[in-house]
Amino acid sequence: MNKKVIGIIGSVIALILGFLGFEITQQPGLLGDNTEESSTVTVVSESGDVPTHINNTLISHYIDVGQGDSEFIELPDGKTLLIDAGERTASETVISYIKSLGYTKIDFVVGTHPHSDHIGGLADVIKTFDIGQIYMPNATSTSKTYEYLLNTISNKKKKIKTAKAGVKITSSTEPAYSVDILAPVNKDYDDLNNYSAVVRIKYKNRSFLYMGDAETLSEKEMMNKNTDLTADVVKVGHHGSYSSSSDKFVKSTGAKYAIFSLGKDNDYGHPHDQVVKRWQKYNAEMFRTDECGTITIYSDGDSLNVHLEKSQSSQQNAA
Repeated sequence: MNKKVIGIIGSVIALILGFLGFEITQQPGLLGDNTEESSTVTVVSESGDVPTHINNTLISHYIDVGQGDSEFIELPDGKTLLIDAGERTASETVISYIKSLGYTKIDFVVGTHPHSDHIGGLADVIKTFDIGQIYMPNATSTSKTYEYLLNTISNKKKKIKTAKAGVKITSSTEPAYSVDILAPVNKDYDDLNNYSAVVRIKYKNRSFLYMGDAETLSEKEMMNKNTDLTADVVKVGHHGSYSSSSDKFVKSTGAKYAIFSLGKDNDYGHPHDQVVKRWQKYNAEMFRTDECGTITIYSDGDSLNVHLEKSQSSQQNAA
């Protein structure tokens, strides 16, 4: 396709997005640019409703659940994936958010590991929606939160598939995408965080990585296996704790965007300064749920579009 036609298409897209109320910021490599790089559009809207599913578009929602994790992904073929659901106190937030997008079924659910700030809200979500497949690592916990989740799954007559390296959750040839579990690599760990199911979604020329609470040990194991960790967008491991995001790992992702899921003024000091500096060192643009609220990223397999519930800059200025 010649560059003039590409430029016209880019202008039309910009007009449509502008009509929908988005603020558009151009960066090098946009549609209509004379470079040979893939196009990248950053669209930041500070408020307003998030559009529901768009055909052949991957939409990754990083839901603001406070000090915890929850990601809801609308896959390009209309299927859905939920990774974690924060603490149980956040379950209604997750449920209401998914319902607001018009969904009554979640095709795939991943509980990354048995910590309450990740799987605490999953039981109520599973009770509420029609659920397809459920994936969890072969890790155990004696917590009441974990037992409640297992009982809920059993009462729903569902079985748990083991989340481990090499498992393919789903894939499609048209549109071409895949959802794979990259970790845990081994069977036994001293720390539950390293049992975290690490999920990578690849859609055409773009990829997304969801790290759960995987720490540097898990990162090292994946790199030692020569696992493809490249990703345009990374949900940063363990809320930005120094126990994750080793220098070598951060570099290996080549990420354009790093998403931190955490609570404002949390007791852990997340994100830790050395981790923030590491992602900065490798030129990743950072977004935080404690400052931006829910973060939504759209991709047609080439472009990346970012929607923020709240303006990160205004939050920083108010601090």
